Amino acid sequence: MRAWLLDTGPLVSYLDASEGEHGEVATRLDAFTGQLFTTSAVITEAMHFVAPARGGALLLAELVAKSGLQVLDFSHAEDLMEAARRMEKYRDIPMDYADATLILLAERLEVFDLLTLDRRGFTVFRCSRGQHFSLVLDLT
Repeated sequence: MRAWLLDTGPLVSYLDASEGEHGEVATRLDAFTGQLFTTSAVITEAMHFVAPARGGALLLAELVAKSGLQVLDFSHAEDLMEAARRMEKYRDIPMDYADATLILLAERLEVFDLLTLDRRGFTVFRCSRGQHFSLVLDLT
């Protein structure tokens, strides 16, 4: 079964038709038949962006429930330390906590296909064994 990791930007764009990337993201997500994975940090970040819109928080919650999106948590002390090390390593890009947790998730699941709008960061970020990400929106 195919699997994709899901970043904040596509979640927000999917829910907000006024976002410039909405059409492309919606087309890719609607056609995808595999398993989607993300982290609780990504959900928190997305909730921050969609909550100001009337019904935005509910739409995000419904999307998670209906899509079968698997949300994993990386808030244990060891995970926090590893995320902080990654953030420090890529501080010039920069890398935020949600990005760092996606890298930890990729390593844990050995899934490197990522639906993100952050091409600048995720073309540079590498996993601990040097794996790079395949950016879903750049694949034809």
